[in-house]
Amino acid sequence: MNNWISALAHLQDSGEPCVLVTIIEELGSTPRNAGSKMVISAAQTFDTIGGGHLEYKAMQIARDMLACGQQTTHLERFSLGASLGQCCGGVTVLLFEPMGQVQAQIAVFGAGHVGRALVPLLASLPCRVRWIDSREQEFPEHIPQGVRKIVSEEPVDEIADLPAGSYCIVMTHNHALDLELSAALLKRNDFAYFGLIGSKTKRVKFEHRLRDRGFDAAQLQRMRCPMGLTEVKGKLPVEIAISIAGEIIATYNAHFGQHAAGAEPIAKLLPASRRSQAI
Repeated sequence: MNNWISALAHLQDSGEPCVLVTIIEELGSTPRNAGSKMVISAAQTFDTIGGGHLEYKAMQIARDMLACGQQTTHLERFSLGASLGQCCGGVTVLLFEPMGQVQAQIAVFGAGHVGRALVPLLASLPCRVRWIDSREQEFPEHIPQGVRKIVSEEPVDEIADLPAGSYCIVMTHNHALDLELSAALLKRNDFAYFGLIGSKTKRVKFEHRLRDRGFDAAQLQRMRCPMGLTEVKGKLPVEIAISIAGEIIATYNAHFGQHAAGAEPIAKLLPASRRSQAI
């Protein structure tokens, strides 16, 4: 699979993050022309921007971006001279675009009416979802792509396997199970978000029982109950699901799209002969 278009489609279908690298400016002698692209994943590369040390540096930058989960694009200017171990003598500007980065790892406990309305919404976002319930018959026949169905007799045991920084949504059919899940999540206390379905009355009851187990006010404050955007009204499962999904998006997307500190405009990365034309 040497073609970058096919590789990008395959990686996105499989949910594997990658970086699309494009030559967006060239001056003088360069290995390949502007518009040339390659795709870089954590373990593979597809297509080429000309080989040599330029391509090696591009791979390093792309994999550093993948390792730290960088969401923003990145521009870098390279002089193809002795310092880069190349003798072309030209100048190239590369654009690095993260593709398929997962915004959030989400665990949904409960496959009831609201869970069945919520999970397809989450699956359409740049997320990976664990959908957990003890009742296999409650899951729909079709599980959306990007969702892992987990049938577990002990849903609480699944909390130990969650990645740090997960978004956790508790909405089971059983209040006692909701309480045990809440206690286990608060004890672990490394989630990015924890929402518990229910009313203000349910929250008061749960807070009382959790305080009896030794949880303090600061820990209990991290529990969202009721959860979801208050602006989204309604009691239908899909209305509740949209409210919860909106809150998840608002949480993980709080800083999405902001320019990285110190990012330079493309004009400053161009050679001096081009810079006056670009400004």
